[in-house]
Order: sequence, then structure tokens, then C-alpha cells
Amino acid sequence: MKHGIVYYRPDEAARNVGFIKLLKLAAERAGLLLTLSMYPEDLSPDADFVIFRERNPKLARELENAGHRLFNRARVNQISNDKFATFQLATFMGVPAVPSRLVECPDELDSYPAVLKTVDGHGGVEVARVLDEMEAGWFFTRFMDRRIIGQPFIESGAADVRLFMVGNELAGAVKRTGSSGFKSNYTLGGRVDPYRPTPDMVRAAQRLTRALKSDYIGVDFLLLPDGGFLLNEIEDPVGARSLYETSDTDIAEVLMQHIRVKLNE
Repeated sequence: MKHGIVYYRPDEAARNVGFIKLLKLAAERAGLLLTLSMYPEDLSPDADFVIFRERNPKLARELENAGHRLFNRARVNQISNDKFATFQLATFMGVPAVPSRLVECPDELDSYPAVLKTVDGHGGVEVARVLDEMEAGWFFTRFMDRRIIGQPFIESGAADVRLFMVGNELAGAVKRTGSSGFKSNYTLGGRVDPYRPTPDMVRAAQRLTRALKSDYIGVDFLLLPDGGFLLNEIEDPVGARSLYETSDTDIAEVLMQHIRVKLNE
């Protein structure tokens, strides 16, 4: 029986006890053994694979260099946790995306309102819609030691769509609508509903999964008033509470079956 490890930081492991249990059960059904590790030094060198559930490209690369097989691989973690790199990838692959560029001060913003984000933030925390130079200056001061991207504010009704992609296949999708402000993040109290993405949206997500050679990511699109869409972000690791609440899909089962197939290739 092949043995794998699901890796979380201790605080994230505590928040994801339920999902870790589902992964272990799904691994058993796939004929695999899965254990939890929370510290890099505890990772067994004999493990056949590691499900890497941390936003830490440096650690992911170190584990790969040590011979571990990661799901997702380090390159996925690196690009997904760099919003500017994500925009560059989307542009290269012909996927419509929210225009983004690195900025260092308010003078570099073309117009207001604008959206400012740290390139490596997540969960909608280090994001702000700024209405003028003063608000922009406050953001730059707060995150003066971080890389920041500027984007035009795009009206989407505080809603976006997340596609859960396992390999190159769509496993499920949800629509997230913010309860206040312009952010739609479910973890910030937003509403979540089941969603059926258009074929064009799925094909756009598949362009990204093929380019990344990803195993399990979330692909977030803004919905435009004219029926179009723009890539907003890629999530790795991606949480699936919203999918479990709105569908019968067991993403842990889908993921472990995907891993079983990949290990046998």
C-alpha cells in the first residue's frame, strides 16, 4: 500500500480537521494510506507523495528538491500565491483576466476607484478599493514592505465564481456574493450558491490547469454585466467548504482518486 502525507501548518490543521478526516477516508477507499504531518522535519522520506496544503512556495520547492512528490507541485504554489504571476500566466495563455500591474505609489494608478492588493495575500484580507490618492497612500503605507498590484475597479455586484479543478476536469463550482462592500470571499461572511459555469469558462480554467500541470486548484472569475468573465485569482491551497455546503460532491474523494491514477501512471 502506498503511503502519503497531507501537510498542514498546525493552525491550519486545527481549522481543517473535518477535511483531513475526509481525505484519510477517501485515501483508504483508493487503496492508499494517508497520515497528517504539521512540521517539515516530520515528513517521512519514504512517503510516496505529499498533499501540500500550505502557501509556502519556498518550502514546497525544498521538499521537491529532497525527492518528495507533491500534489500540487511547487510551481503551482508559486504562481497561485503571486497575483501578478497569475495575471502574466493568464495573459500568456489567452485567458481574459483583470488588468494588473505592479505599483509602488499612488502616482502610478491611472484612475479611481482602483483596487490594490498585496501580491501574496489571500482570503480577501489584504485587498482594498481606494477612491482617491489619500486612501491609496494609506494602503501603500500599511504594506510598504510588500509587493502590490493595482487593478481597475470592475463592477461585478460583489460576486465571483469559483471553479474547483481536479487535474484538468471540473469537479464543481460555486457563486460567491459578498454581504457588504465589494469582496465576495466566503470566509468574510459572503453568501454561496451552486453554479453551473459556461463551457467557455471551463475551457479557460482548463487552459490554466494544463499550463500549470496542477492537481487541485480553485479558479476564480469575476462575472461581467455583459455576460463575460475575467480571471481574478487562482487558489492553492483551495478550501472547499463552500462546495460541500452547496453540492453532494466529495472533493476529497475526487482528489484521492486523481492521486491514485497519477501514482500508477
